[in-house]
Amino acid sequence: MVITGSTSGIGLGLAEAFAAAGCHLQLNGFGLPAQISHLVQGIEQRFRVRVSYSPADLAYADQCTALINDAITTFGQIDILINNAGIQHVAPVEAFPPEKWDAILAVNLSAPFHTIRAVLPGMQRRGYGRIVNIASVHGLVASTNKAAYVASKHGLLGLTKTVALENAGRGITCNAICPGFVRTELIARQIEERALEKGISEAEAEQDLLREKQPSGEFTRIGDIAALAMFLCSQEAANMTGACLPIDGGWTSQ
Repeated sequence: MVITGSTSGIGLGLAEAFAAAGCHLQLNGFGLPAQISHLVQGIEQRFRVRVSYSPADLAYADQCTALINDAITTFGQIDILINNAGIQHVAPVEAFPPEKWDAILAVNLSAPFHTIRAVLPGMQRRGYGRIVNIASVHGLVASTNKAAYVASKHGLLGLTKTVALENAGRGITCNAICPGFVRTELIARQIEERALEKGISEAEAEQDLLREKQPSGEFTRIGDIAALAMFLCSQEAANMTGACLPIDGGWTSQ
């Protein structure tokens, strides 16, 4: 299987969960060579699976395709693809740098198109495949100052549904998971900035952030996202396709 953006955060959590279930992995993401080597060896030793790594920069179409081709060369076939890589920039539309818009659309939306396009022929020949796109609650609703991120994640849900329809009845499913706030490094930095800006503690800033959007008052856990992804890749979910599933503490119920 291939998981993009899997050297940290949600992607790494997904990688460890699937490795624990016995899946061989192609990792992808950024990191220092020594860190990547340690990560690969650690997963291999803990879970007794084969792990490969690609440094492909998903902002470029040819590298997206190379990522998939490398995995096919290494493992022979790809049964599961999880598109998880994503980037963010925050600014109002009139001040949004065009180069940031282009980069976010490239990584968050175009990259999943290129990876899906590359894995589908093999999945179609074998009559089996599972594709999971890690979208966001921002694929379902919008927030201010996140035009590119919101647009990319809405687009990713459209891509998910189209791939699902085109491959319905062929043993291939394509679904999306839409997490709310997850306590990743990105969110941790937002909490620190909010605490400084408002002159409050980080614990208070955390609750302040959650109150704005997530009625549960709790972060979505990486393990919960991984569990949902594993279900979508199971035989029990064989007739679930084109679904865009929020795991957001009630955010989209408001």
